[in-house]
Amino acid sequence: MSEQMTGAQIMCEALIREGVEVMFGIPGGAIMPFYFAMWEYRDRLRHVLCRHEQGAGHAAEGYARSTGRIGVCIGTSGPGVTNLVTPIADAMMDSTPLLAICGQVGSHVLGKDAFQETDITGITMPITKHNYLVKDANELPYVFKEAIHIATTGRPGPVLIDITKDAMQKSIVPNWDIKLNLPGYKPTYQPNRKQIREALKLLLQAKKPLIIAGNGVIMSGAADELRHFAEKLRIPVITTLHGIGSFPEEHPLSIGMPGMHGWVHVNRAIQTCDVLFNIGGRFDDRVTGKASTFAPNAKVIHVDIDPSEIGKNVKVTVPIVGDARATLLALLEEMPAREELADLHSAASDWMEHIREMQDKHQGKQQYVNRADTLHMTLPPHDVYEKINQTLALRGNYRVVSDVGQHQMWAAQLLDWNAGPRTHITSGGAATMGFSVPASLGVAIAHPDETIWVICGDGGFQMTNQEMATIHQEGIKNIKVAIINNGYLGMVRQWQELFENKRYSGTPLSGPDFAKLAEAYHWKGLTVEHSDQVQAAIDEAYATDGPVLIDFRVEREVNVFPMVPQNSSIGDMITVDP
Repeated sequence: MSEQMTGAQIMCEALIREGVEVMFGIPGGAIMPFYFAMWEYRDRLRHVLCRHEQGAGHAAEGYARSTGRIGVCIGTSGPGVTNLVTPIADAMMDSTPLLAICGQVGSHVLGKDAFQETDITGITMPITKHNYLVKDANELPYVFKEAIHIATTGRPGPVLIDITKDAMQKSIVPNWDIKLNLPGYKPTYQPNRKQIREALKLLLQAKKPLIIAGNGVIMSGAADELRHFAEKLRIPVITTLHGIGSFPEEHPLSIGMPGMHGWVHVNRAIQTCDVLFNIGGRFDDRVTGKASTFAPNAKVIHVDIDPSEIGKNVKVTVPIVGDARATLLALLEEMPAREELADLHSAASDWMEHIREMQDKHQGKQQYVNRADTLHMTLPPHDVYEKINQTLALRGNYRVVSDVGQHQMWAAQLLDWNAGPRTHITSGGAATMGFSVPASLGVAIAHPDETIWVICGDGGFQMTNQEMATIHQEGIKNIKVAIINNGYLGMVRQWQELFENKRYSGTPLSGPDFAKLAEAYHWKGLTVEHSDQVQAAIDEAYATDGPVLIDFRVEREVNVFPMVPQNSSIGDMITVDP
């Protein structure tokens, strides 16, 4: 028979049994019993004390996104747990496996507006895969097992467990002999073979096919299968913002990113293709633009493990519900012999030649700077990206975490993403400013032998920069932060310039001396104001045994091009072609 344990001890034991090794959080009154129990488990459960619960949530996201494992964050009742709402919503939008553990007031005062009482299960119901309110310690072994199962299977996402203080304090003999009972939750992993054959038939008949690879390819571990499939049929591959890393950009079939800030040749290829094969992407509006005008000539094949995404935004000819890797393996099994693909390969060569001609015409340096002559600029942002890109390619062994805004789109456009899956980590669906610094904490803990580069704007950086203290306290040395500092909330300013007659309302942004701020947090801080200083600063960051912040004070009014205006067709892009 098991020994008696408190509910809080059971929580620790349950996490260990599910393979959890690290958690990010902040203690408080209602969650204190859990922290009391943690002390006994400190050799097996690492707790990272963050400076804000939002930072804890994003750190857990970074850990999860870079590993594929569950990320765990902790908050106490009231404001502690409401501060977790933003990363929970972010995880829901980006299909990140996240477990939020929350303390709640005692069950005897629930519903009586007790001190720091908040109905967090009610608040988070629309932004979690599932959530629980636990008032009985006997439920804890099962609830933790079920919660982590739900968060990490099917389409991953956040799950929240809210536990009353008395349930954590109560001593019981736990029952670990538990089996999951989820009759209504049965994710479909294996695709329907009839639909597989229908999809393959369309692709074999196509003259202008395209593949769009999304985050589902990365989450299912299907990068190799995607490459083999694309090579067999010689189909050009597009990677969404979250699909970056699923297909190497140096590959001859890679053509780049689509959508609002995608490449002209990619969007025009979508608008002229005859078969569009979307695997693991959800046809987000930032990809499709005005959905009614998206891929007007294409028969669409959509593969997604979440059936609710298929047909939601774009009409689908062949729907396939299933895991991306299982689907690609099934397609490869049904593939005809090589000699039967000769005609297809001939058409594929003509199609790719057409795409490359469009690329040569449209993609160039002028696409991501203003029409203004760059010679007068002391530090154009693309000079920073050029040097970072060259250095990453030379040194290798890195991951990049980007924030949200212009700098995020430049990173997606201007860095060569060839390092593989889970090396590009960003906030997509929710577009959460402040994501990058705390997320890099989670990535760095998961990958201590790699260099973690953070690319952020001066606006987003100031939202969560207090986690620099956490990074220092935890002795993390492998984080290097590049602030693309233009003194504006840059993406909003760009829209104001282009669509609101330069009415810069609420976007000019003053900030501290970031290098001095870094030193206050025991980091090395560097300031760069000229293009000829960029490489030396990057080299110094690598030579420094510890975290480094570089304040790149770039030209203030440079825009991200190309760009699709909101509610417009992706065929109607604003470019800066000469």
